[in-house]
This record gives sequence, structure tokens and C-alpha cells, in this order.
Amino acid sequence: MFKSQAKYHLGQVVRHRKHPFRGVVFDVDAMFSNTEEWYDAIPEESRPPKEQPFYHLLAENDQSYYVAYVSEQNLVADYSGEPVDHPDLPDLFGEFEDGIYPLHFQLN
Repeated sequence: MFKSQAKYHLGQVVRHRKHPFRGVVFDVDAMFSNTEEWYDAIPEESRPPKEQPFYHLLAENDQSYYVAYVSEQNLVADYSGEPVDHPDLPDLFGEFEDGIYPLHFQLN
């Protein structure tokens, strides 16, 4: 079943349900839009259905900063009130305010 509405929004802080990282949503695909090679690299027993929103995150863990691509089913909202320290955040968003990052520019 195709879910057409994303649960999380641009600038929202989220965390992975199973893995120890969190990040800020900077783009959303209505359904899987990455490579088959990327998808096939996920262990079959953990592979999420493609017919759901997938999120691009400016992500961080205890060791590094990176960009993550995560299915909606594997995310939860982060209500810690703690900012994310990813070095690319200022390129897209304003200062952390009331638990979110406001966009710096208008999207089409």
C-alpha cells in the first residue's frame, strides 16, 4: 500500500528507531528513490518496503557526520530539544529554534 503523505517535515529532528543516530530532515521522497544496489545492500530481513516515504537526513552519531537515507518506518521524532551539530546545517537552515530548524530559502 502506498502512503502518500510524509510523517516528518523539513527541518525536523528525528532519530533512527534501531541505530544510534539522529539527524535533520532536508528532503523527502514520496517513495524509495535510491539505487537498487543501495537497496540490495540492506539485509533482506531488515529491508523496508519501497512504497513509503524515504527521508534524506543530515545525520550524526558519536563518531561522525554524514548524509543518511532512511525509510519512514525506521524513524521516530526526536523531542530531546537538543540541536544537531552537522556542519552542513547552516547551508540549508537557520538557527535551531523551538525544536526545529527553519529553512533558509523558499522551496518551489
